[in-house]
Amino acid sequence: MSNTQSIISGMPGRYATALFDLAKDAKQLDEVGTELNNFSQLIKDNAELTRLVESPVFTADQQSKAINAIVAASGLKGLTANFISLVAKNRRLFAINAMIKAYRGLVSLEKGEITAEVLSAAKLTKAQTDALKKALKDAVGKEVQLELSVDPSILGGLRVKVGSKLVDNSLRTKLNNLKLAMKEVG
Repeated sequence: MSNTQSIISGMPGRYATALFDLAKDAKQLDEVGTELNNFSQLIKDNAELTRLVESPVFTADQQSKAINAIVAASGLKGLTANFISLVAKNRRLFAINAMIKAYRGLVSLEKGEITAEVLSAAKLTKAQTDALKKALKDAVGKEVQLELSVDPSILGGLRVKVGSKLVDNSLRTKLNNLKLAMKEVG
C-alpha cells in the first residue's frame, strides 16, 4: 500500500492515475506507456521544448498551440495525445515528467514488475541493457524495467537504484572512496 501511495501522491500522481485508469479500461497500457516514453525522450532531446515545458513565461494558449502541433507532428494519438493536450491546457506541463514517471510506476505495479533507475557514464548498448535486466531479475526475482539516464560526470561504471536500495559502482565513487582512504592514512 505504501508503495502505491508514494506513486500516486500529489498532483502528478492524480493525473497519472486518471490516465492509467483510462488506458487500463481501453487495454492500452503498453501503447500509452511507449508513447509517453517517446514524448519524454523528445523533451529531453530538445532544449527549446524543455524550455516550453518548464518555463512559466509562456501563456496557456501558447503552450497548448505548440504542444498540439508537436503532438500531431510526432504521431501521438488517442489517449496519449488527449492527455498531453489536457496537461498543456491546464498549465501543468512543468510536471509532465513526474506524471510520466508515476504512470510507469503504476503500470509496473499492475504487472508485478519493478523499476530500476540506472545511471551510466555513456549510453548503454542493447546487449548491456539486456544483461543488466537479466542480472537484476535474477537478484530480485521479478521482471525489471530499466529507467536509463546518462551522466558523464560519474566517469564510468553504473549507479543502480531499485526501490530503496542503491548500488553505486561508479568510477567517481570509487575514486572518492580512495581519496578518503588516503586522507585517513596520512
